[in-house]
Amino acid sequence: MSFTARLLAAFFWLLHLLPFTVLRWLGAALGTVLFYVAARRRKIGLTNLRLCFPEWSDTQRSKVLHEHFRLLATCAVSYGVLWFGSKARVEKLVRREGYEHYLAHQDQSIILLAPHFIGLDYGGIRHTIDHWGASMYSASHQNPFDELLLMGRSRFGEPLLIKRNDGIRAIVKALRQHTIPFYYLPDQDLGPKESIFAPFFGIQAATIPALSRLAQMGRAVVIPMITRLEKDGFVTRYYPAWTDNFPSDDLLADTTRMNQFIEDRVREIPAQYYWMHRRFKTRPEGEKSPY
Repeated sequence: MSFTARLLAAFFWLLHLLPFTVLRWLGAALGTVLFYVAARRRKIGLTNLRLCFPEWSDTQRSKVLHEHFRLLATCAVSYGVLWFGSKARVEKLVRREGYEHYLAHQDQSIILLAPHFIGLDYGGIRHTIDHWGASMYSASHQNPFDELLLMGRSRFGEPLLIKRNDGIRAIVKALRQHTIPFYYLPDQDLGPKESIFAPFFGIQAATIPALSRLAQMGRAVVIPMITRLEKDGFVTRYYPAWTDNFPSDDLLADTTRMNQFIEDRVREIPAQYYWMHRRFKTRPEGEKSPY
C-alpha cells in the first residue's frame, strides 16, 4: 500500500470511531458543500436527470441531485466502518432482506447483479462475511482510494479479483471451476467497442451485453442485489433469481430486461443511483453527446 493510501487509511480509521448518526451528519454537510462546489459533476447529474425524468421540474431534479450528493458523501465518510469496524458492527450496519433468494441457489454459480447504487460496496463487503466470491476491477487509473477499496473488499476473506482487461473468459472460468458468486456491475457506458444500444429510461444507452452471455457460458443463475442507505444504516435486498427464460436466445431482449430492472429500482430510490457517470455519452451514429 502506498504512503498516501496509508495516510488515507489512518483518516478513515479515525472516522470509524464515530457513531453512524454523526457520520450521517458529516456526510450531509459535506455533500451540500460538494453540490455547490463540484460544478462539472453537478452538470452531469442534472443532465442525466433531465434525460431520465423529463416530466420533472428543474427544481425537483435539483432537489434530488442535492440529496444524492448528501447520501453519496454519507457513504464515503462511512467507509471507515466498513473497512475497520468489527464484523459484528458491519453486520449491524448492513441488514439483509430477501436473503432466502440467494440461499436457494447457493450451491450453484451465481451472478449477483449489482447496479451502481451508492451502497453497492456495503452490500458486497457484507456478503463476503458469509460467502467467498469474485468481482472485477480496473487495473488502470489506480489511486489511493482505489487501493483502500481493494483492501476493504478483501478484509473478510480473499476474493477472486479479476482484472477488467482479462475479459469474459476469466469470469466464465471462475464461474465454472469454483461455483462462486460473481459480483457484477454492468451499468456503465464503457464506449462503443463491446456495447450494444438498449433502452434505458426510453433512451438508447450503450450497454455491455455480457450478463446473459456470462449466465449461459458460466452456467450461472442471475440474482439481482440492491443496497440502499436508510436512516440507521444500509439494507441489502436480494431479488428472486431470473429463472424464467434468462438467458434467452435474444441478446438485445436480455440486455433490455436488465436495463428495465435497473430503471424500475431507480424509480423507487432515485436519489441513490449514481448520477454523476456520463451514462449516455456514447450515441448512435449522427447523435450528439448530451454532455
